[in-house]
Amino acid sequence: MPHYEHIFMVRQDASNAQVEELTEHYKSVIADNGGSIGKVEYWGVKSLAYRIRKNRKAHYTLMNITAPPAALAEMERQMSINEEVVRFLTLRMDELDEEPSVMVRPARRDDRRDDRGGDRPERRDREDRPREDRPREDRPREDRPRREGRPARSAEEVQS
Repeated sequence: MPHYEHIFMVRQDASNAQVEELTEHYKSVIADNGGSIGKVEYWGVKSLAYRIRKNRKAHYTLMNITAPPAALAEMERQMSINEEVVRFLTLRMDELDEEPSVMVRPARRDDRRDDRGGDRPERRDREDRPREDRPREDRPREDRPRREGRPARSAEEVQS
């Protein structure tokens, strides 16, 4: 039988008990049609990238399913009818991963990088910058470059 990863999103208004009830209902649909559920992960309420049916957040649930295509089609049909389910996605997999997904696995220390990467060089401190790269306010007036089309002013004109 084929393996599937199935993620569905339930409206933010639903309680955790309602989400659990929906999950149990869909598990029974799969079992009644000759399939089995490997693991179920509740990811919690997460923000959506954009509004879907006037919702900005949703409860996310992941299920690993081993079932015939007819069982999956029946579950998806029932999800599309249910107004609580905002969206769902089913992916066919070669094999199912039994360890916790990245969403529920605790972050390791080496996963968080201090550097931002990219092709930009590190920024130097102010004292390390060459004199001409410093902002104008830090440079003495005589070191500032002259603007084109403007006559040079003498020190007496500046003081008056």
